[in-house]
Amino acid sequence: MPEVLFRVDLTKPMDEQDVPGHNRWHPDIPAVVSVNPGAVFRIECKDWTDGQIQNNDDPSDIRDVNLKRVHVLSGPIWVNGAEPGDILVVDILDMGAMPKSEWGFTGIFAKENGGGFLMEQYPEAAKTIWDFQGIYAMSRHIPGVKFAGIMHPGLIGVAPSHELLDRWNRREAELVATDPYRIPGLANLPDPDSAVLGLLKGAEFDRVAKEAARTVPPRENGGNCDIKNLSKGSRIYFPVFVEGAKLSMGDIHFSQGDGEITFCGAIEMAGWIDLHVDVIKGGMAKYGLTNNPIFKPGPVEPRYSEYLVFEGISVDEMTGTQHYLDAHIAYRRACLNAIDYLQTIGYTGQQAYMILGAAPVEGRISGIVDVPNACCTLAIPTAIFDKDILPK
Repeated sequence: MPEVLFRVDLTKPMDEQDVPGHNRWHPDIPAVVSVNPGAVFRIECKDWTDGQIQNNDDPSDIRDVNLKRVHVLSGPIWVNGAEPGDILVVDILDMGAMPKSEWGFTGIFAKENGGGFLMEQYPEAAKTIWDFQGIYAMSRHIPGVKFAGIMHPGLIGVAPSHELLDRWNRREAELVATDPYRIPGLANLPDPDSAVLGLLKGAEFDRVAKEAARTVPPRENGGNCDIKNLSKGSRIYFPVFVEGAKLSMGDIHFSQGDGEITFCGAIEMAGWIDLHVDVIKGGMAKYGLTNNPIFKPGPVEPRYSEYLVFEGISVDEMTGTQHYLDAHIAYRRACLNAIDYLQTIGYTGQQAYMILGAAPVEGRISGIVDVPNACCTLAIPTAIFDKDILPK
């Protein structure tokens, strides 16, 4: 087993760990450990809510979750020799559930506390608990469904520079200003409430807490991309913005459908990740990697060969309004069409919504040029059900 460089105690919140992690992005959050290029090591991670969700049938913890606490991340990890302008190469070697914590959860978040892709249709909180049996997941809350997971870190990234952090905060504040009272908000701006900032204390903690960016969206540093194929065997190339790169990760998923549509749509879990790191000097300029990471998927994924595919077009399902090549609306329509169908074979709308968020469904932009309708598709592997779901 590789050396464990960051440990977590699942009975303690992140700010009470022996070495605390963080839940904000800021270049001045100090690294908690350093490694050399070529190192192989293990990092343990709490679930993204910092242990707020319990293994029971009561969805009130999903309804009342403190979203200012998320995402709790393990790190930052200082990579010796990494400098701005370099590329940090990160190999995901292996990952798994924490011992005695072989379960996870999927949640539909309440519209007034997080929401989700289909929050107008499903505005109330709900929870599904999944039990793990090796590579498979099954749930007492959704009978007749069993599938192989494709485990991945929903969130992995490097620290931003001061200039990049200022850019994030400026552009997101400008977006919020266009509709400041929207529920849920258009973005999550810096907020000191519930901030966890690693080893920082006192006046430095207060300053960084006011400036630091929330970890909610993906950005130029990677972050909360929720890419299900960023799994075992993947290699990620991160642009480096600060000395040491300051790599952090968390939000481990046992499985996820493309889009993670319920917002807490994946099977969220506590777990560990084995990593290998290296540095490409001057790589950002050499390879034009100035805006976002790139990655090579690994060879490990569930082998499903038969799918039932649902189409959606960019026509609003509530009003019938035609939109111009709007992939967001088209994918929403595909999801809603799949939910309507799954309800005809015995699942509730909430159960169907959870399946699409947690199972390894495949989402695609299938057509984006034929005006006025974008076409998106959602493919559900038929083998995850214990019965034939095809029309007869």
